[in-house]
Amino acid sequence: MKLLKTSGAVALLLASQIAAAQAWPSKTMTWIVPFAAGGPTDAMARDIADKVSRQVGQTIVIENVAGAGGTIGATKASRSPADGYTFLVGHMGYMGAGPALYKKLSYDPVRSFEPVFRFPDTPLVMLVGKNSPYKSADDFVAAAKAKPLALNFSNAGVGSTSHLIAALFASRAGIEVTQIAYKGAGPAINDLIGGQVDAMFDQSNTALPQVQGGRLNAIALTSLTPMARQYPGVKPLAEKTIPGFEAATWYGLYAPKGTPRDVVEKMHQAYLKALGDKAWTERMTSQGIKLLPDAQYAPDAFGKFTAAEVLRWNEVVAAAKIQLD
Repeated sequence: MKLLKTSGAVALLLASQIAAAQAWPSKTMTWIVPFAAGGPTDAMARDIADKVSRQVGQTIVIENVAGAGGTIGATKASRSPADGYTFLVGHMGYMGAGPALYKKLSYDPVRSFEPVFRFPDTPLVMLVGKNSPYKSADDFVAAAKAKPLALNFSNAGVGSTSHLIAALFASRAGIEVTQIAYKGAGPAINDLIGGQVDAMFDQSNTALPQVQGGRLNAIALTSLTPMARQYPGVKPLAEKTIPGFEAATWYGLYAPKGTPRDVVEKMHQAYLKALGDKAWTERMTSQGIKLLPDAQYAPDAFGKFTAAEVLRWNEVVAAAKIQLD
């Protein structure tokens, strides 16, 4: 009799879970963005959330939980209920390089989350001042090899994307450069414009206005293929300088571990439908954002990509001896 009662309870629980999943979404969802409002991560998250919310028929609220390079927000997301109503907007910093940069993390980018979908990428652009003697990445590498540590890169802060990409570039190019950390991308770019530093890596979308306005010159891209429309005549590093070189500031949506698979798949399908809006994707492309093949947006592919990025940045951070705590 006791066994029958237990079996009945389990059946009722399973039935309620199935019913809840079928009814999803029945209330407002929250996307945690671990940066302050107004930045590039926040802007992209809000743009994508708006499109996805229309597809799923529910409001998506952005909750900005800034601090510690994004790790505070990621920690909060990892501890949230796995009920399909709380998600994390991930970034290569705290979801790729985080485990290498921080000795103590309360979450694991791979084990603590379910990958939902990857956002379009933002490759980086190698920038120099408009009066710089370096007209190509090859020029820069040759000068750096002739005088180790004489050339420098500005970056948005220790452990920032611009810092990590410059470290990867220097390692792959076989050069030694000096890294100068600023309190944010704005001051770093301003000193590059003013000629106080030699070069900087910045995201393709945020660098575009500076290049189009003639304040900075773009001399290389970190994408495998050219971005002829946005950066005409600018060659990828992979083309000649460093064969196979590829890097981007990547983003994506994650859910707490244990979130029902059908919820993850419904979110993914809603996202793919949103990407069918050609006017929207055209706008992203014109802003310097790089669309990916549909297969790369999928949960499983995004999960494998995340795991590979954790390993990659662990090697880069260790080699460059970067540490945040």
